[in-house]
Amino acid sequence: MNKALKQFNQMFPIWALLLATLAYFQPQLFIGLGDLPFITLGELIFYLLALIMFFMGLTLKPTDFIRVFTQPHKVLIGTGIQFIVMPLAAFIISKALLLSPEITAGMVLVGATAGGTSSNVITYLAGGKVALSITMTLVSTLVAIVATPLLVELYVGQTLDVPVVNMMQDIAKIVVIPVVLGVVVNLLLGRRLRKAGNALATGSMLCILLVIAIVVSLNAGRIATLGPLLALAVMLHNLVGFAAGYFGAKLVKCDERECRTIAIEVGMQNSGLAAGLAAKYFGAASALPGAIFSVWHNISGALLAGHWSRVKVKDDS
Repeated sequence: MNKALKQFNQMFPIWALLLATLAYFQPQLFIGLGDLPFITLGELIFYLLALIMFFMGLTLKPTDFIRVFTQPHKVLIGTGIQFIVMPLAAFIISKALLLSPEITAGMVLVGATAGGTSSNVITYLAGGKVALSITMTLVSTLVAIVATPLLVELYVGQTLDVPVVNMMQDIAKIVVIPVVLGVVVNLLLGRRLRKAGNALATGSMLCILLVIAIVVSLNAGRIATLGPLLALAVMLHNLVGFAAGYFGAKLVKCDERECRTIAIEVGMQNSGLAAGLAAKYFGAASALPGAIFSVWHNISGALLAGHWSRVKVKDDS
C-alpha cells in the first residue's frame, strides 16, 4: 500500500497537468462546486489550504521550528532575495518585453508581495524543510506590510494601501492555526502517524490538485485571451524566482533541502492578493499578471516538486 501511494505521489506533476488541462477545457466541472448550498468556491479553497497545512503540521515537531529560529539568517536571506529580486525582475522583464504600463504595474505588484501559502505544500512534496517554508511565509507577510507599498511606489510611482488586517487574519486561519493543531496531534499520536507518511503526502497532494483545478477553471476565460508576451513574462518571472532562491541560498552555504525551500518560497508569490490589489488600484488589465501567476506557479511548482521528490538528498536536519 505504501509503495503504491509513493508511486502515485511521484506522478504529482502529471496529475497537475492533467487536472489543469481538464479544468481549462471543462471549467464547469469545478466551477460547479460553487453551486453547493453550503460552501462557495472561495471558502472551498480556504478549507483545502487549511487542511493541507494541518497535514503538514502532522509531520512537524516544535523542535523543527526551534531549529529554524536558531538560524534566523536563512529566513532573512530568503526574504531578502524575495523582496529584492522579484520586483526588480518583474520590472526588467516587463520593460524588455515592452509590456504596457498597466501590465507592468501588475507584474511589479506580484513581485512585491509575500510568499503564497501554496509554497508550503509544494515544499513538503519537494522534500524541502517545511518549518523553514512556513516561517518564511509568516516573516515575508509581515515584511510585505511595509515593503509592498514602498516597492510599488519605487517602481510604478503610485502608492497603495495593503489590507494588513485581512492579510494577518488569513495567515492565522490558513497557516498558523492548522499547523499548530497538526503539531499538537503529532505530539500525541507521533508513533502512529509515522507509518502514515505517504498517506499524508497523498492527502496534501489531492487537496493542492483540486486547488489548481479550481484556480484554472476560474481563470479559463482570461487564459483563453492571454497574449503570448504576458504568458512568457509570467513564466520568466516565476523561473527567475526559483533560480534566484535556489542559487542565492547555495551561495551562502545552505544545504540542499534549504535551497529547495528558499527557491520555492521566492518563486511562489501571494499572487491572488496581488491580483486583487492590482484590480483595485490600477485597473482590470493590471490584475492579469496576478491571475495568470496564480495558475502558473502552482503548475510549475508541481513540476518542480515532482522532479525534486525523485532526487534524494541526505537528511541533515
